[in-house]
Formats: sequence, structure tokens, C-alpha cells
Amino acid sequence: MTEFGIVMEPSPGNTAALAEKIEQLGFDILLSPDTQNLSPDPIGQLNLAGASTKTLRLGTGVTNPITRDPAVLASSLASLSAETGGRALCGIGRGDSSLAHIGKGNGSTAQLRTFIQRLRAYLKGESVDRDGHSSQLRWLDSYDCHPVSIDIACTGPKTIQMAVEIGDRISFAVGSAPERLQWAIDTAEAHLKKINRPRNSIQLGAYINLVCDEDEKTALSLGKLIAGMVAHFAGLKHAPTEHLPPQLRAIAEHMQSQYDMARHAQDEGSHLALIDEAFVDWFSICGPPEKCIERLQPLLKMGLEHIYQLGGTPVAHPHGARQIAMVEQAQLFATDVIPHCR
Repeated sequence: MTEFGIVMEPSPGNTAALAEKIEQLGFDILLSPDTQNLSPDPIGQLNLAGASTKTLRLGTGVTNPITRDPAVLASSLASLSAETGGRALCGIGRGDSSLAHIGKGNGSTAQLRTFIQRLRAYLKGESVDRDGHSSQLRWLDSYDCHPVSIDIACTGPKTIQMAVEIGDRISFAVGSAPERLQWAIDTAEAHLKKINRPRNSIQLGAYINLVCDEDEKTALSLGKLIAGMVAHFAGLKHAPTEHLPPQLRAIAEHMQSQYDMARHAQDEGSHLALIDEAFVDWFSICGPPEKCIERLQPLLKMGLEHIYQLGGTPVAHPHGARQIAMVEQAQLFATDVIPHCR
């Protein structure tokens, strides 16, 4: 059965109640971004979300190998897992806004691989060699062991191939156009075959830009921000663009030098002038429930096993009100679309 998750920034004073609402709506997973300059810290908020829910899986969406140390992250995730009876999930990628806002570049695919290998060893209670020093989470043996799945966010071919080799789950961040997702799935499955890893040993899914609203114009307007953000991921500095389709290549290459990171995930970003309604409609799923169902079902038939909704919100500020409005906006998707796509 397909898993459905939602990405929501942590919001002190709101996270626990919103997580309870998200669970009641039928979502399986709540992911919170780890981008310290743009939103509150996710780990403590996810623990509060765990206390107010019973079945909802909880994780980062996504953290990175630069601002977090693998021992610190492993201890946080293991604590969350112990507190929630095994409902913790680690969504991780190379990094983006969390690094740009402190003057650092993204981690490389090689750095991400090493970080994940160390993180996994810590979570298993194993010793990790840290520059000649043996390092271990010594408290783990006092608690029941709950595995924490490593869910790797992927955009480019090298990261997809690495994720196929060491991940538990892969979540493509390539937009919602069928040809983009088919390319990503084909890249993953070709590498699975090359390394002789069984297809059923890893779960493939995607971050999907999706705004469900009875008014299609409203949905497309709300989807513009998230379409611009995900298009930016395709154009990360030094990332290859030759594999991109024409609709995306020009925008991605422009964003490599002119993305408005100061207004990342904000509706006043100057880069949004590049994103017209036709692009949003191609790159995202925006419209009434019947359109969302029609656009989602072919993606699921490709073999996606989980969907993380990157949704829209009609409220720009303040931060807490923005998250409340985002969950309210997601209700129509949860009630009128998800049941048809399970």
C-alpha cells in the first residue's frame, strides 16, 4: 500500500496539535525540514509530535551531512525512536538552504555516503572510527532497539546511484512531471540491476509538488512557490543539467547563478519570475481532486511506493499561521484524493 506523507516546517506551540490533525487526516508520515535559519529546530518538535500521535511516522525532511554530526544526529533519532516506539525516520540529502544561510556549500555525494554509513553504524550501536578514535552511542543498550530507516533525497544521477547502494528508502526530488519521475526511477532501477541489489530491498518514492483546491487558478498560484524551489534543486551549483528536459534545463541553468536564496521558500523570491503557470502545471500537480487523482495514479503505476506532499499555503506570515494554513489546505487532498490512490 502506498504511504502518504506531508512536509511541514516545525512550529513551536503548533507542531503537536498539527501532527495530531495530520494523523487524523490519514497521512502516514510527517517530515520536518532541518534548515535552522528558516524554520525552528525539528528534532524537539518531532518528539512533541510523537507524544500527541499514535501511528504517525516522524522524521527529518531533510537533514544534511554538514550542519549535523553523525553521532549527534544518531543520538537524536535514536531518542525519538525510543520515545515513539520505533516511529522515527531520517530523511537526508546533500543540503541546501541550511548551508547557504551560514555561508557553506552543499555536501558532496561522497560526503553524504560517508555520513550515512557512520550514522547507520551509530544507530546499530556499533563503534565508529572517528580519526583514530573509537566512538559509540553507549546508552543504546538500555533501550529496545528500533531501526531508523535512512531515506535519501535525490535529484541528480550520482546521488541516486549512491542512494541505491546504501539507502533504505529513496525519495526523488525531481518534480512531478511523469517523464522526470520515470527518468529517476529508470536511473535507480538500472543501478539496482548493475549492483545485483533486489528491487524489493529498497523503497522508492518522491517529494511531489501538490496543491489540491477546488479552484484550479488558486491551486496553480499556491504551487508556484514550491515549483520554483524544487526546480532550484535541479540547478544546484555544479550539478549536471544535460539529462534535464528542455522545459526544465533553461530554468535550472538560470537558477544556478540567479536563485534568490535569501527568499528561499518565500513567495516574494525574484527567481519566481521565471516560473509561469504552464511550468507550474507541468512540474507540479495543482487543481481540484479529480485532476490530482488523474495526475497521481500514473506516477504510482510507475512504482512509487511513497509520496511526500510538498503543499501550498495561502498565508505567508507569521510562521506559525503559515503552517496551520498549510495543513488546512492539505485537508482536501487527504479526504478526496488519498483514499483513491492507496
